[in-house]
Amino acid sequence: MTPDLVAAAQARLAGKVRQTPLLESPGLNRLAGRRVLVKAECLQHTGSFKYRGAKNTVLALQENGPLTGILAYSSGNHAQGVARAAQEAGLPAVIVMPSDAPRAKLEGTRAYGAEVVIYDRWSESREDIGARLAKERDLTLIRPYDEPLVIAGQATAGLELAAQAQAAGVTAADVLVCCGGGGLSAGIAVALDLAAPGLRVRTVEPEGFDDMARSLDAGAILANPPGGRSLCDAIVTPQPGELTFPILSRLAGPGLAVSDDACLTAMAAALQHLKLCVEPGGAAALAAALHHKDALTGDAVIVLATGGNVDAAVLAQAVARL
Repeated sequence: MTPDLVAAAQARLAGKVRQTPLLESPGLNRLAGRRVLVKAECLQHTGSFKYRGAKNTVLALQENGPLTGILAYSSGNHAQGVARAAQEAGLPAVIVMPSDAPRAKLEGTRAYGAEVVIYDRWSESREDIGARLAKERDLTLIRPYDEPLVIAGQATAGLELAAQAQAAGVTAADVLVCCGGGGLSAGIAVALDLAAPGLRVRTVEPEGFDDMARSLDAGAILANPPGGRSLCDAIVTPQPGELTFPILSRLAGPGLAVSDDACLTAMAAALQHLKLCVEPGGAAALAAALHHKDALTGDAVIVLATGGNVDAAVLAQAVARL
């Protein structure tokens, strides 16, 4: 990752991605005991920040020559981002998705014209399936997080955030980012290092899937134990990325972990105070702001609400807490 890659992504995506708002509510501030500024990436195209990285990658690949098709594997948000970016480029997209992916994400991916290939995440390897399909159909793979062009695309959210935080009078704060493989966290960390060094990224993961937090603490990549379950499907990954971990080791603070229950409570808070629909994995950072107050420093905290693609049944669980 270099400043040039980030600057190129910013130029490439100008006018193509939404500049999502940085929101604040007195009610949330009261609950958290400090100012809470929420970057609403759940309002991005496809309902998630993932569109940034997917769009940047497709555009950059096209600059280097024609493509015959795009391949991705994802539980849903990267899937929809890639599907839309491919559709806009007039390219076929094949997306490998787990059988237990939320229905809203499966339907959303198909709605963008992609072919969805279902696999069992507990007994099959999406990487092996993807490699086979890429070879058979001459498809170009866009990885969900361990890809420089994807990370650079996600970094544009960090550049926006730096300017918005300064306008809000916040120049020193923890920036809580929902984290799976670390593509968004790493991209934002790079962007803030360039544009707002007083803002520090802190990763937030589901309890039982806090591989990034444990890896940052240990100074080496550690994997999650197999077989765990979480409502936060968007940020459940086996281990940190080979590209993202070194970036976060250099630029991020200690990681945090939150329970599914805390994420449901945060979803309800986002709906009540900000009128935002956020999925469990997309609400993890807000959950940390509300449930790990003592782990944060300063009078303000910045939170990324990373995705809003949630099934009705899960949303109903959150609404029931209002």
